[in-house]
Amino acid sequence: MVGKVILPTRKVLDFPITALRFHDQIQTILKWAIARESKTVCVANVHMLMEAYWNAEFGRVLKSADLVTPDGMPLVWMMRLLGARYQDRVAGMDILLALCQLAQTQNISVCFVGSQNEIFGLMRKRLEVEFPQLKIAAMEPLPFRPLIHDEDEALIKKINASGAGLVLVSLGCPKQENWMAQHQDKIQGVMIGLGGVFPVYAGIQKRAPRMVRDLGLEWLYRIVQEPRRLWRRYVKTIPPFIWLAIKQLLTSNRLGETFIDVTGD
Repeated sequence: MVGKVILPTRKVLDFPITALRFHDQIQTILKWAIARESKTVCVANVHMLMEAYWNAEFGRVLKSADLVTPDGMPLVWMMRLLGARYQDRVAGMDILLALCQLAQTQNISVCFVGSQNEIFGLMRKRLEVEFPQLKIAAMEPLPFRPLIHDEDEALIKKINASGAGLVLVSLGCPKQENWMAQHQDKIQGVMIGLGGVFPVYAGIQKRAPRMVRDLGLEWLYRIVQEPRRLWRRYVKTIPPFIWLAIKQLLTSNRLGETFIDVTGD
């Protein structure tokens, strides 16, 4: 087993978020994928951090990940205030597009896990048009129920036999992060939890316009699309995150430092 690489981080609500620019995070993932290293990548937003804050077991999963990207703009803003001045957003859809683009030029095959056959069918059609040289090692839908031991062993063998260096997982948070942690050192590839990216790429859902994303209002765009499923989540997670973030900044004195840095000579 290859030793854990220590990447620069900033702690947001006590959880280490990788403090590297988008390009550097993608290159780190590709390096691991070429070597077929068993790694886990969590794509973090406010919802994930609050789930980790409230659930100690899931918190340990997040802290043990090899790389945690700042997907949500609130995390990016926090990291900038905490010293990672040039941190940019490393969002799930952008990760998917960048990895597929570069994987086809570096002979890295990709396995897609989770989701449904209908979504995979639509994704494959688009992938074949946009990334014609991409090697799709496998597309494995998973049932809603947990796999029994023999089924899981068969899945592990199939993924490893496919030669995939990248294993993109769509099971939703925190299920996909727990799944990746359980398969650490079993699946010989970089596992990346991409949550709702698959249905968006398949064209079933729409991604928010760039201006909306840059303003940190993607949650509002999504809640308009899926109000019944998402309103409770956002009401539950956004207010306490804001409170805890302000508390952290006040405790670390970053708000004062930022004010001096902006107004001083």
